[in-house]
Amino acid sequence: MEITEEIAHIQGMPKKLVVFLHGYIDCAQGIEKTISDYIPRLHDCALHIPQAPIICEIHEKRRQWYSMHRFDPDDARKYVPTMRECASIYNKMTLGFEESFEYLNPYLDNLLQEYQLEDKDLYLCGFSQGAMLAIYTALMREKEIAGCVSFSGIMAPYKYLEQHAKSTPPFLLIHGDADNLVRFAALKFTKQKLEKLGAEVSTVAIKDGLHQITSEGLEKATYFITTGKLPADED
Repeated sequence: MEITEEIAHIQGMPKKLVVFLHGYIDCAQGIEKTISDYIPRLHDCALHIPQAPIICEIHEKRRQWYSMHRFDPDDARKYVPTMRECASIYNKMTLGFEESFEYLNPYLDNLLQEYQLEDKDLYLCGFSQGAMLAIYTALMREKEIAGCVSFSGIMAPYKYLEQHAKSTPPFLLIHGDADNLVRFAALKFTKQKLEKLGAEVSTVAIKDGLHQITSEGLEKATYFITTGKLPADED
């Protein structure tokens, strides 16, 4: 399996590569529309929004990076009472992340080669399932990337990553405090796990934020990508 579809926006002479991964039951076009106002601000950047190669299991016109129902058929991760129980369900998805990494990682290598850039020039962003895969990939790359931005994500599968992470780039974690799909507690959980690995982490809690990408979050992400500096912690 490989990534064969994408949306690309090139600003000037690319000195940075930004790759944004869409979420579950979503598509590249959806992310492009959401971040459209911020694309022109990514000066001297190549922005690529890859389309997940798997048709979504519950919506034939959308995509997924891996099957959620294969590992959590009842969506229990959304309803179990504790963060610990929720994280244990994501731990069961290790194979899904491994399989996704197998086709995302060479895609990133090819893009870097195309623009004659290096891992230190790569920012990996994602929303929801795409954020989880972005975090996973950022930790599993052989060389450290410039940074990773997670919108409504979680470090999953954390037990596997605690044992196998290969690099620890800086992370910007953005999460709505009213998120009903990926619980808000995932923000603190992910920060603690990443810092335990030695990563620099900044968090942004979106007041009354639902499971979505907000303009406030995009402002913080744009700042991080364009300056190379993490914004001040706001959790």
